[in-house]
Parts: sequence; C-alpha cells; structure tokens
Amino acid sequence: MAQSLGSKLDSGDAFPDLELELVGGGTQRISALAAGRWSVVLLYRGDW
Repeated sequence: MAQSLGSKLDSGDAFPDLELELVGGGTQRISALAAGRWSVVLLYRGDW
C-alpha cells in the first residue's frame, strides 16, 4: 500500500524542502537547486 506524504502541490506552491542522498555519497537539498527558478524534479526508482 502506498504511503501518503502529504497534500498535493498547487501551482505557485513552494516545493517541500527535501534532502536527498546522492549515489556517490553526500546529500543535496532540492531547495538549494531550485531556488528562484522554475524546475522539474524527476525521481528514478531504479531498475525493475
């Protein structure tokens, strides 16, 4: 069963401040990458 992480975003809403673990080590905050710009976030779940 899928988990709900909260409500959906509407146009103009701020993207949640997520911190992701990078494959090569370290972390990256999504908010730091997308600050002040239009952005698209794609999540690749891996190979099935």
